[in-house]
Amino acid sequence: MGSTGTSGLPPVYIVSAVRTPIGQFQGKPDRHPIGFTYHQMYEPPLHLMQQVKYPDRMAQQLPSSEYLPYNPKTSKKYSLAMSSPQKPLANFLPPPKSLGQNPARQCALNAGLLNSTICTTINKVCASSAKSVILAAQTIMTGTASCVVAGGTESMSNVPHYLPTLRRGSKYGNETLADGLLRDGLTDAYSHEHMGLQAEECSRDHSIPRAAQDDYAIRSLQKAQHASQSGIFAKEICPLEVPNPARGKPPTLVEKDEKPQLPLNEEKLRAMKPAFITDGSGTVTAPNASPLSDGAAALVLVSEPFLKAHDLKPLARILGWADAAQAPSKFTTAPSLAIPKALSHAGVAKEDVAAYEINEAFAVVALANLKLLGLDAGK
Repeated sequence: MGSTGTSGLPPVYIVSAVRTPIGQFQGKPDRHPIGFTYHQMYEPPLHLMQQVKYPDRMAQQLPSSEYLPYNPKTSKKYSLAMSSPQKPLANFLPPPKSLGQNPARQCALNAGLLNSTICTTINKVCASSAKSVILAAQTIMTGTASCVVAGGTESMSNVPHYLPTLRRGSKYGNETLADGLLRDGLTDAYSHEHMGLQAEECSRDHSIPRAAQDDYAIRSLQKAQHASQSGIFAKEICPLEVPNPARGKPPTLVEKDEKPQLPLNEEKLRAMKPAFITDGSGTVTAPNASPLSDGAAALVLVSEPFLKAHDLKPLARILGWADAAQAPSKFTTAPSLAIPKALSHAGVAKEDVAAYEINEAFAVVALANLKLLGLDAGK
């Protein structure tokens, strides 16, 4: 394998990986328009990876090919991760405001983990979940813990509006509500412009035309539809039971990502007007950007001694990682800096990578980084 950034350090393995379905913003019309709350979302993944309640009684990890389905009525019978009698830790991506204290701990305890579970909430915007996995791996490598849950949860449907002047009062004139989702989630804190305008900046900087962005969006959605229809995601998805606010109405069980279930109209997608620049030069549209949505995911990472002691089957080993940063408006091409650093840290050659994931909100981001790094679009 060669020397890696983690060579000489204890190995860390991923032994379980589950997620909720990705919910449509504000819910589907045939469901009910409330979206998923982050508490609801984290109960299924963490029940499936639940620590047993008695440290001296370890549950047996099932092989990765035998993930159990989530059943809201019997989920506490299922334990796919071990209880660590040392220092269990959980890291989670915080959704926007109005969460209460330490949402990571709320998710863990509401999902049935022990009160002794140490929880840390990470706020690094889109990189929060990935950073939580890095911190989890480092925690295990340094001997602080032997079993760590890392993941993220976000409920865009439930972000409130703010009345910023209410606390000190308003003596004259109209008051305006601020959209918490826009203010804290989608607006650059330095230039105070929407991140979509920075996607347009990326399009200009790297000469990525509208047609290329639409083509990428169509390919991406077609892949998602194929994966959903063929059941590729079935083993990793924990169906989510969403309560119905109407009295006497049964809850809805959401078992698949909601957006890919909608029909794709390529002609309509290509005809959509730009969302951020409307003078005729804009290229970024709603459908060639990611939709607003709700979802959660979690991984269980363990040390090698823990792996062997509980006869676990690893899904993967963490070889390395990297962070990168540049001017805030250039966040779109930060992956072109981070990916070479991560490959170097892991001791992996570029040509040996089977698949890359550039997880950002705009088609132009993936296209710009593919261009800068000279990556094979098929990967």
